[in-house]
Amino acid sequence: MDIVKEIKGPYDFDQGLKRLTIDPIQNVDINNRSIKVPLFIENTPVVANVTALGTIENPKFHIQANTSMVDEQKLLRRIEEVFHWNIPFRKMNDHFSEKDIASLFSAFRGTPLILDFQRYGSLMKAIIHQQLNMTFAYRLTERFVKTFGDHVEGVWFYPKPEVVSELPYSALTELQFSHRKAEYVIDTSRKIVDGQLDLEKLTEEDDETVMETLKKVRGIGRWTAENFLMFALGRLDHLPVQDIGVQNGLKHFFEFDEKPKMEWIEERGKAWAPYRTYATLYIWESIENPVHVE
Repeated sequence: MDIVKEIKGPYDFDQGLKRLTIDPIQNVDINNRSIKVPLFIENTPVVANVTALGTIENPKFHIQANTSMVDEQKLLRRIEEVFHWNIPFRKMNDHFSEKDIASLFSAFRGTPLILDFQRYGSLMKAIIHQQLNMTFAYRLTERFVKTFGDHVEGVWFYPKPEVVSELPYSALTELQFSHRKAEYVIDTSRKIVDGQLDLEKLTEEDDETVMETLKKVRGIGRWTAENFLMFALGRLDHLPVQDIGVQNGLKHFFEFDEKPKMEWIEERGKAWAPYRTYATLYIWESIENPVHVE
């Protein structure tokens, strides 16, 4: 595959890439506006090089990949899904133009939610990141991927569940995982391998079904399930009220003395539907790039 793809603007690829640079396993080149994307297409690994050529208002991308072993159209659809190229950003911005967080959507206009590249990896990352500060969370994830995953064409793939399911818990505790978190990661992987948890099937289910299915798994609560819905499935209407980043972001945005309570966030967020995922993304963005209510 060697094509140029044009999409509808606004779309701020550069801001989206900046967010990915916090993850040490990502192969991002900010100066060249490009990223190497490790994907599985029908269980076959493929690395796609995606480079921005256009502007925020007229975005276009150069996509290169060796597609000798995969269906080219399936790869392109997956890339479109991962980078949210089909999201109606203009319609979404209009929706928020009269809302209390309108200034967020002005400041981060067109910034996309870029999905995790592998659904299994997305779930593992969410479990690993539970109740950890971000620096240590990414350090643990990096150790996990670089110890058990695969390095292909200069980019890291998360390990396959078949590999993780065979590990003893000690293999993860040696990497500084808590014993309980090692159990969550390995036991969840075993459920996937055994067919008790089908991540591909979840792509076809509604949000409530996905949430309830995941919460039945030991070690997966609301926060982890919401992260999977957002970053693995790209669902648009989730506001993780338990997330510390959301709470701190809203505290600073509204210039409160204390973090708002979860009940307040839940109630306030009702007006942001059906795009609460993007409200969440821009709240997170505002922590590093402060924006205040107008």
